[in-house]
Amino acid sequence: MKQVLTIAGSDSGGGAGIQADIKAMSANRVFAMSVITAITAQNTEEVTEVFELPASIIAAQIDAVFDDFEVAAVKTGMLSSAEIVKTVAKMLKPQKVVNLVVDPVMVSKSGHPLLKPDAIEAVIKQLIPLALVLTPNIHEAQQLSGVEIKTLPDARQAAKIIHKMGCKHVLIKGGHLLADRGTDLLYDGKFFEVFKGEYINTPHTHGTGCTYASAIAAHLALGKPLSQAVKAAKAYTTEAIRHALAIGHGKGPTNHFYFLKPE
Repeated sequence: MKQVLTIAGSDSGGGAGIQADIKAMSANRVFAMSVITAITAQNTEEVTEVFELPASIIAAQIDAVFDDFEVAAVKTGMLSSAEIVKTVAKMLKPQKVVNLVVDPVMVSKSGHPLLKPDAIEAVIKQLIPLALVLTPNIHEAQQLSGVEIKTLPDARQAAKIIHKMGCKHVLIKGGHLLADRGTDLLYDGKFFEVFKGEYINTPHTHGTGCTYASAIAAHLALGKPLSQAVKAAKAYTTEAIRHALAIGHGKGPTNHFYFLKPE
């Protein structure tokens, strides 16, 4: 069984972060391993507290995983601080991870910052150059590129700027793109590929970005080329949103195991 590592923060509400990553990877037929970078006090309504783990503990977790497992892909999520970003990049570089999916988690849906300003610069300089694919949503792509994104041509312009930061591919997720909702854009430095999808009008989308990036990592680990991995992950995430769970009092989570029939 292919083994995939997620490096991210913990979500006590279970809908995003490490918890969503493990569910999404498991649902897509790989064995999920985890390195926790931070603990968040979080539910469907808000993030109330964030506690970062010491860099030495994060490094030790990464060491433990690579010492024992054959890691076929790695996905990074919430890294919080510049020190954590630099630690993760330093630990991953010698491993020469081919299938590295970087989800630049910057702000929670409730507006709580999940990446400190100095950490953004560290992500750009240290982590993005190691990535096979970077998966920003519209808000993150705007922040990284400085381009206001309202249309697909805007997204193309932003992708070109972001690609120059050193990643092999950029996948701008268009869930928030008003003109082309549900449409994602993949750029490899030369060519664009557009993934049109169904936009499902539901407030229950907590953890969608984590789920999508984790599913991409899973399908890369299973041996699919990036374009096919994105297509498969998008189809899976769409169904997880379609069957989203209206639980909690805020934006409920996607249903990672929608295909399992309830008792």
